Amino acid sequence: MNKILDSLGKFADSLLDAMPKYITGIIVLIAGVYIIRILLRIMARRFDKRDLDKSLRGFLLSLINIVLYIALIVLVIGIMGFKSMSLTAIFGAAGLTVGLALQGSLSNFAGGVLILLFRPFKVGDYITNPSGTVGTVEKIDLLYTTLTNDDGLKIFSPNGALANSVITNYTEISVRRFSFVIGISYDSNIKTAQKIILDTLTKNENVLKSPAPLVFVKNLAASSVDLSIIIWMNKNVYWDTVFKIQQVVKDALDEANIEIPFPQTDLHIVSDKTKAN
Repeated sequence: MNKILDSLGKFADSLLDAMPKYITGIIVLIAGVYIIRILLRIMARRFDKRDLDKSLRGFLLSLINIVLYIALIVLVIGIMGFKSMSLTAIFGAAGLTVGLALQGSLSNFAGGVLILLFRPFKVGDYITNPSGTVGTVEKIDLLYTTLTNDDGLKIFSPNGALANSVITNYTEISVRRFSFVIGISYDSNIKTAQKIILDTLTKNENVLKSPAPLVFVKNLAASSVDLSIIIWMNKNVYWDTVFKIQQVVKDALDEANIEIPFPQTDLHIVSDKTKAN
């Protein structure tokens, strides 16, 4: 019983001796968190004044944030009296474990670095890739790229997958092409229909004159002659034109009494008179 009391007494004495270090460490930790937040705000303002690219800005702030917190943790542990050799062993083992557990995250980090180096896209660009990532880039972080799609939904795409996929960047182009097909009846005059469509397209201010719009016969279908229509427009009016141009063409054909037929099926009825008699 006396040995237990002696052990408890020694533990209490060592705890009291180490208490100033622990209290100092906690104070440094709290102050450090506060200082890091202030530093990040200052750096963000500096980036704004220097007009640093938004893509690089978010990535750098995330990286600096992680580095500062790691440095703070090392400092606090040192103040609390842990031996440097023990810290090295602990961080080495922890680093190996975390590295094995987060192989995918490391791949995403490397992907973020590649995106910032080769810049296939930047903040504000509208991009797509074969995996289904579609939207406007809002932020490029250490591991994920944040996009907003056409429905206003947030998409978080891993940087590793983006860096290793085919990316279509619609913001980098100046003009876009749009094509659609419209069918006219076999009784309608093809040249007349083509002229009406071309005149309608030429009058539309959003349709570029060069490259000139095209109207040609694409297919002789079962119920209609299919005309393929190709136009070019500036990217800033693309969606507005796409949503309206087909209706404009349809109205012009209706005014000229050019029929746009429904699918038709000929039905032949053969009566067996001999069998009936």
